[in-house]
Amino acid sequence: MMAEVPVSCDCFVSLPPGSRDDHVIFGKNADRPRDEVQEVAHCPGASHPAGATLECTYIQIPQVERTRAVVLSKPAWMWGAEMGANDQGVCIGNEAIWTREPVCPGDALLGMDLVRLGLERGDSAWSALTVITSLLEQHGQGGQCKEDPVAFSYHNTFLLVDRNEAWVLETAGRLWVAQKVTEGVKNISNQLTIGAEVTAEHPELRRAAQAQGWWDGESEFNFSRVFSPENPPARMELAKQRYKGGTELLKQHDGSVTAAVMMSILRDKPSGICMDSGGFCTTGSMVSVLPRDPSLPCIHFFTATPDPSRSIFKPFIFSDFSTPVLRVVSPQFGPDDPVRKQPRFQSKVDRRHDLYKAHQEAVSTMENNPDEGSSVFGILRELESQCLSEISAMLSGEIPGEELGDLFFDTVDTEIKFYQ
Repeated sequence: MMAEVPVSCDCFVSLPPGSRDDHVIFGKNADRPRDEVQEVAHCPGASHPAGATLECTYIQIPQVERTRAVVLSKPAWMWGAEMGANDQGVCIGNEAIWTREPVCPGDALLGMDLVRLGLERGDSAWSALTVITSLLEQHGQGGQCKEDPVAFSYHNTFLLVDRNEAWVLETAGRLWVAQKVTEGVKNISNQLTIGAEVTAEHPELRRAAQAQGWWDGESEFNFSRVFSPENPPARMELAKQRYKGGTELLKQHDGSVTAAVMMSILRDKPSGICMDSGGFCTTGSMVSVLPRDPSLPCIHFFTATPDPSRSIFKPFIFSDFSTPVLRVVSPQFGPDDPVRKQPRFQSKVDRRHDLYKAHQEAVSTMENNPDEGSSVFGILRELESQCLSEISAMLSGEIPGEELGDLFFDTVDTEIKFYQ
């Protein structure tokens, strides 16, 4: 039986003319168990021998010949990622969803595994979508979705974005439907949003719905209406409020969305988008700027710490010479990791990375001494604004992009020093 716990995420995209500049802007908050550590990992592109296999969170699948360089914001215990980007300017985030199709009780690919696989194997939003739907059909989706022995799993929706367009992909077991977005603003939350405006779908989707008696085969096919559960979990009902709140925030800024605006939306607590509820909170956040001009680099911002209202977004740019940022990578536990032992998750390990520990101490200080804490976070927010100004100057041709290759390393290092 599924535990009734509040879980939620929110993904956003703005495409011109929704964006102020000729940029596509992507954003996501990952709302996860409060004590779960989110790390930011950069994995270089690689070639793989024929016949190689890939160890995902729970299952092995065949590896492909070539994988893209990726940067991922991911729960430290799993192979997959909540959100991330690749060196081709593709960004993906996922959301938990429940439908009329039952959730697979056994091991399969997590939605987070599919996020990472789409990024490693896709060179556009559409090609990443075809990667995900193909793997979904071959291996299914399911498995334990949190670091806990109490059973908890779900299906997934995805927002896939590149420099030119966005795709919303919604799934029900191995079935799926997709909608293309080419302009304006769009957000997704923990609910089905695709109705009759379907761009692509699983070839058996309508036949399966008809066989189950969910659709009569004659009336208009509305995916959300046909596949939404009759008695949705409370978390899906709550997601409707957040979805509306997110839509309103995007509409308020329609035509003027920038990275700074997207960050402000992800920090919004009244709407519930910046979540802090019981055992769950926003554990990691990401914003990406994807210029339509292919000669300009894409910029990806990550917090690598919980609660974006108490964190700063640090910019990452793919570069052949960027310094590894190990202070946002969690320790590894090999075969002794509770996720690798059977039965799983019978014990806990300390997955906190250096930045997480320093941030945790700073938040504790702020709670005990609000004046001192707010001063530190105020200075760091100024650093974030300075970074945004430098990046804006680079995208307008005032500063060469090569000079910003180590910006992520530098800002993480500076943030830790401020906390100390």
